[in-house]
Amino acid sequence: MTDFIFMVKDSSYMFVTGPDVVKTVTHEEVTHEQLGGASTHTSVSGVADLAFDNDVDLLLQTRRFMDFLPLCNKEDPPARLCEDPINRDDFSLDTLVPENPNMPYDMKELITKIVDEGDFFEIQADYAKNIIIGMARMDGRTVGVVANQPMVLAGCLDIDSSKKAARFVRFCDAYNIPIVTFVDVPGFMPGTAQEYGGIIKHGAKLLYAYAEATVPKVTVITRKAYGGAYDVMSSKHLRGDVNYAWPTAEIAVMGPKGAVEIIFRADMDNPEKIEARTEEYREKFANPFVAGRKGFIDDVIMPHGTRRRVCKALGMLRNKDIKNPEKKHGNIPL
Repeated sequence: MTDFIFMVKDSSYMFVTGPDVVKTVTHEEVTHEQLGGASTHTSVSGVADLAFDNDVDLLLQTRRFMDFLPLCNKEDPPARLCEDPINRDDFSLDTLVPENPNMPYDMKELITKIVDEGDFFEIQADYAKNIIIGMARMDGRTVGVVANQPMVLAGCLDIDSSKKAARFVRFCDAYNIPIVTFVDVPGFMPGTAQEYGGIIKHGAKLLYAYAEATVPKVTVITRKAYGGAYDVMSSKHLRGDVNYAWPTAEIAVMGPKGAVEIIFRADMDNPEKIEARTEEYREKFANPFVAGRKGFIDDVIMPHGTRRRVCKALGMLRNKDIKNPEKKHGNIPL
């Protein structure tokens, strides 16, 4: 029920029933650490958010974390003196995204290079690693960061990552913390395990969280933004306030190759024709300028100017005031 849970490795434990009861009832033999230790809850169950080596480190990091948060939900997040210029350009970002669309890159590099002084406090770093969440500052003010991680599962959204990000988005909205979203998502994870596990309902949690959030929402699409997963990641359709795209962004229903193989199935025996159709699809649809013409993207920006543009967007939205329709409470798809 608490907002965040931090644990100490090899000394913190949580479980509904201990190892002795488990052995008696189910005949499973398991240790305290395996059943409910810090490593289990931060990487397998997702019940805890972070694990630290000792009590001192935990207390120090908790203090650092609390410094990002307002004292209560009626206050704005704290503002700190920022000596990191908001108009700082980082030209190394221009080569961050590989030319090969199937090659991964580390989204954390982007985050640390554009936030104030590279200070990013990641939460649930060992759970659902295909999505990144955490706290940072932009122009001295706290923001919540949500980002797909192409290094893990190509950045696909699955059940665990959807729940992880949805809870964080709702926390940020509850405490008036603006949300900055970095998008590189090829879609939802396919497969029977995901479908049987209810990815339709769990994926809708993230969609619901973004749609319900009334705090400032700034989105940057770095590369792939395909299908329903694009919609879910703080798109204009979910009341995203400012949506930017890099020139490398591909905003489409699905990837060019997959789309062409479905649309022009009759030409599958002719590889040259399929290749030509793929290039045609890529030029016509898989680029940010088509989405920009339709109003889904506010601007196509150069990667090196991302910090400057995001900071200015957040400054513009600082006094945003929007309220959802009155109701007893929403019915999030639990």
